[in-house]
Amino acid sequence: MNKHLKKIVELALFEDIGSGDLSSSLLDNVIINAEIICRDHAIICGTEYFDLCFLSLDQSIQIKWNLKDGDEVKPGEIICNIKGKSRAIITAERTALNFLQILSGTATKTNYLVNLISKTKAQLLDTRKTIPGLRKAQKYAVKCGGGVNHRMGLYDCIMLKENHILSIGSLDKSINKALQKYPDKPIIVEVETMEQLRSALSIKGITRVLCDNFSLVDLREAVKIAQGIYPIEASGGVNEANIASYAETGVDYISIGAVTKDVAAVDLSLRFS
Repeated sequence: MNKHLKKIVELALFEDIGSGDLSSSLLDNVIINAEIICRDHAIICGTEYFDLCFLSLDQSIQIKWNLKDGDEVKPGEIICNIKGKSRAIITAERTALNFLQILSGTATKTNYLVNLISKTKAQLLDTRKTIPGLRKAQKYAVKCGGGVNHRMGLYDCIMLKENHILSIGSLDKSINKALQKYPDKPIIVEVETMEQLRSALSIKGITRVLCDNFSLVDLREAVKIAQGIYPIEASGGVNEANIASYAETGVDYISIGAVTKDVAAVDLSLRFS
């Protein structure tokens, strides 16, 4: 079992249960059967987190899934069945559903946007705009929805943004310093003008160029002049209403924070059967 996953679930359960579940202590601790029903069109994600919420309280609980992470479901579908002692099931219910609803919401949102750009070569990237504590979980959900992960955090990739460049002194100096200090790390350079783009394209060794808040006209020009040199990523001002237009400029990637920060939880409910 992934140690990070166990820690996240442990913290979530403690947040809810604290010194003990007062309401479930009133119950006769008998064996019950329950089922999880989905009431939305959705891409399901988070089954491992869901399972661990229950099994952390009672290892004897049995959970049978009718699908796997990344599968599509329709309203009214029973996605899993649960059997076990009533107290542990009722105590873990809310935390387990929280994980499943949020991660399924992330996967569903991602899948929706991926489908909007499916006729282009652009790939949808996530960002670091994630729910605190759920970075790895949400990025996993993005992959389940058909998206691609950007950097995981500040430690696995160098991304030179406006404030980095201003602090160091210039775009060229920033890139060269990054190349010298971290020659084996991916380097993404954010540019805000065509002049900065041309400057970045003239330096060897970076991974890709992120065009921030470029107009569609400028993005098309950026794709043209960067062809055969570096991949182009578009970011800033992208939403579901215009993402197809951005993709049609020919960019390689589109990063959008909405897939992880503007998440509508999938409607799921636990019902005794």
